Amino acid sequence: MRMNDTSVPERLSTGITGLDHILKGGFPTNRLHLIEGNPGTGKTTLALQFLLEGVRLGEKGLYVTLSESREELMAVAASHGWSLADIVVQDLTDSGESLTNNSRYTVFHPAEVELDETTRAVLDEVERINPVRVVFDSLSEMRMLASDPLRFRRQILALKQYFLTRNCTVLLLDDRTSKAADRQLESIAHGVLNLEYVPVEYGRQRHSIRVVKMRGVNFRSGFHDFNIETGGIIVFPRLSSEKTVDFKPGTLGSGQSNVDELMGGLSYGTSTILLGPAGVGKSTLAMMYACAAVERGERAAAYLFDEGPETLYQRTAALGLDLKKHVDSGQITLRQIQLAELTPGELSYMISREVEDRGTRVVIIDSVNGYMMATPQEKFLTMQFHELLTYLNHNGVISILVVGQYGMVGAMHTPIDMSYLADSVVLLRYFETRGTVRQAISVLKKRTGHHERTIREFKLGPGGLQLGEPLTEFQGLLTGVPTYIGTASSLMTNGEDNGK
Repeated sequence: MRMNDTSVPERLSTGITGLDHILKGGFPTNRLHLIEGNPGTGKTTLALQFLLEGVRLGEKGLYVTLSESREELMAVAASHGWSLADIVVQDLTDSGESLTNNSRYTVFHPAEVELDETTRAVLDEVERINPVRVVFDSLSEMRMLASDPLRFRRQILALKQYFLTRNCTVLLLDDRTSKAADRQLESIAHGVLNLEYVPVEYGRQRHSIRVVKMRGVNFRSGFHDFNIETGGIIVFPRLSSEKTVDFKPGTLGSGQSNVDELMGGLSYGTSTILLGPAGVGKSTLAMMYACAAVERGERAAAYLFDEGPETLYQRTAALGLDLKKHVDSGQITLRQIQLAELTPGELSYMISREVEDRGTRVVIIDSVNGYMMATPQEKFLTMQFHELLTYLNHNGVISILVVGQYGMVGAMHTPIDMSYLADSVVLLRYFETRGTVRQAISVLKKRTGHHERTIREFKLGPGGLQLGEPLTEFQGLLTGVPTYIGTASSLMTNGEDNGK
């Protein structure tokens, strides 16, 4: 295999950006790679994208089909808007026409054609066109032809040695229809990619891809989400915190001095949890920081799981926050997430593009409760958030997570405890006193910078949150049912509340 000056194996791009990222450049050249997965997991689509990328780069490609006819393959390509005119398709499937013509290498039937004859037909075609990229689809037909595992292994080894002499990069597709996993085949291949379904009880079909092995090169291990869309496979690599971006330290204010006195501003490269029951003002506080970021010339992005954009526009407009203007100008990206349509990996990738491609400095997830519903395996939720927050922190982003508590007044329950992951935790609560329901805010945790340790009453009004004086004459405010130990003079005057 040819090496460059740094002795790193040359790579061939897969034609799939996310997969190239996982493989750190693509498939090692002049090697045989196994793509395995159950029927319908996207093996053929991946192989076609691999060959079409070669066409784009001026490289010849050969697709040897043993299970799908040429017409079926063309239909698959057409469904994605592709043309296979520049790819040689060798059809070795059984057909009545080929039988009547006594064709030597367009007939394939396990009962009538010897494995070595079929293999010879493929090698003749390789020598005729001299391709750089070759795909075999699929190995289950060759396995049936070989009759026994020993002969099949010897045939694959022979093909491997042959293609080494031809400077070809080969993909072998295996639909895993055999009773047990073929570990011998995996040991022969230089690299192994596994495509799988992710079980879900509701919503769209989800897929994951994993590099089982890739000899002699580094790659991103573990499972990565991917979608099969019109136009091909889209892979969403898991977030990486290998690189730390140099960013200018500083803090972001809310746009209101009294709120900033309480919270001390949010530091770049940190995460904040806004915790409280429904309707208490968590989203409003988060949007105050998004608008404040825009006012200082920065970008923000908010991902909504629970509320539609139009409802949010109306609420914030009633409070004097012109959120829609900033969204229309492109300074704030506002995305409503469909729970049944989005995978956690896709959301993480979407956020990474905002950060790396558009320079977004504030990211809001509203809410974590909705994110939990979009996650098929809740036990991994904390790990996913740890990965996401680490990535955002290393890129100097302020991340704000809205977490809804169950209940309104009194005993409250949090769906998941992520307080140890965040740098700051802000608690918003309802409390009852003198026959009225009021709202209080306090900072429970802050790793960087100063903050007040008081509990303040607040109301929602022009500009967002309006804070009162510290509630020093009450005890037990955080329980929602406080004990009055002073006068009522410390409470804010009654007035009509606006918004959420």
